[in-house]
Amino acid sequence: MTALSNSTIAALEEMLQNTARSAPADYLPIYFARGASEEQAIGYLNPEFIPYLQEFLKKQAVPLISMGNDRLSIHLGKPKDVSMSLNQLANHLRLGGFIPGWRNEEFAWVDQNGHQYFSLERAAFRTFGFRSMATHINGYTMSQTIWLGRRSENKATDPGRLDNMAAGGISADETPWVCARRELWEEAGVPAQIADEIEPVTRIHIRRPLTGWGFHDEQLYVYDLVLADNFIPTNHDGEVSGFINVSFAEAAARILADEFTSDAAFVTADFLLRRNK
Repeated sequence: MTALSNSTIAALEEMLQNTARSAPADYLPIYFARGASEEQAIGYLNPEFIPYLQEFLKKQAVPLISMGNDRLSIHLGKPKDVSMSLNQLANHLRLGGFIPGWRNEEFAWVDQNGHQYFSLERAAFRTFGFRSMATHINGYTMSQTIWLGRRSENKATDPGRLDNMAAGGISADETPWVCARRELWEEAGVPAQIADEIEPVTRIHIRRPLTGWGFHDEQLYVYDLVLADNFIPTNHDGEVSGFINVSFAEAAARILADEFTSDAAFVTADFLLRRNK
């Protein structure tokens, strides 16, 4: 049982009711045609990007892509061909300064049945508003403390803010479990024999517009990992500047003080409420 006050519990519960928000009305929907009579809105373009992309597509045709006044359409094709076309759009947006933090790493777009239809530079997913996937791991002790990482000041997104002990995007052709174990080693130095003990606990769907950028749509695969009291995480990839080990109550206070990344705040709030039952 955590030592959270009733008001803190209520605030965390209210926050978790706001994980998925709709795209603003002026965002341009991106539709994907997965069959002759089946299409689905899979992304949203910030209105600031629309004229730049429209001008590009007037001058240069891109296979499987069409753009009208009310939508951008991706037409059905082989995953390799769809990926090539979307990468053409992404590279043009990158030249225009609309895709910061280019990583040369690809995410995959996967439908609700687990089928992968295309892959694309991970930094472009937010620009197009495509749904990506990530893993987040709550590292905690039986002494009711939780480890939190502080993101490097060099990170393209949310520099210096608090994060879960380990978290990261699921690359194309990677499973959530494989990603979680990889991130635990890279970000927190957790050896494989300990990382194998991760417990899958929930999945949180995050959707929110990003001011001056795009639309964040991500499925977070959440794991819990109990650690020995004497375990000290150590970062290996330069993405974490340091770690703190705090009580559950202090973690809640830091969430409500807006010290976390948005995604990590939701994941940690969910953890604290589960541990409070």
